[in-house]
Amino acid sequence: MRAPRILIGREDKADFPKLELMDIEVKVDTGAFTSSFHCHKISMIEEDGVEKLCCNFLDPEHEKYHNRKITFDQFNLKKVRSSNGILEERFSIETTIQIFDQLFPIELTLTERGSMKFPVLLGRKFLSKKFIVDSSMKDLSRRGIVKLIKH
Repeated sequence: MRAPRILIGREDKADFPKLELMDIEVKVDTGAFTSSFHCHKISMIEEDGVEKLCCNFLDPEHEKYHNRKITFDQFNLKKVRSSNGILEERFSIETTIQIFDQLFPIELTLTERGSMKFPVLLGRKFLSKKFIVDSSMKDLSRRGIVKLIKH
């Protein structure tokens, strides 16, 4: 028997402790392979001869915006097919997400999602082997409803 999975709805809220961003709206997107986080001012800088990635998470209009430029020493550049079918290059980082009072590692691609309702999309790569999605439900983690599904 495989390990039980947590039931998750179509949307929820999560914390990103390493980014110091808490109670952020997330949308579960089983159509997306990768997970993504909305950023702006994404740029490369050189510090002491080392290239680093800089960005601001969220938009200034977002209630959780903290106006901090975050710098990453470790990052990747990967090709991602966006929801409109266009292949684009995006930076990705590894961080942690706290949801259902558990801390999970997560890879996030950084992208401009300003026109979207949710700043974070959770894709299949993160969801698989950990969660079962019920699209008729929402906010299970935020409401403290933890259901383990054995299969």
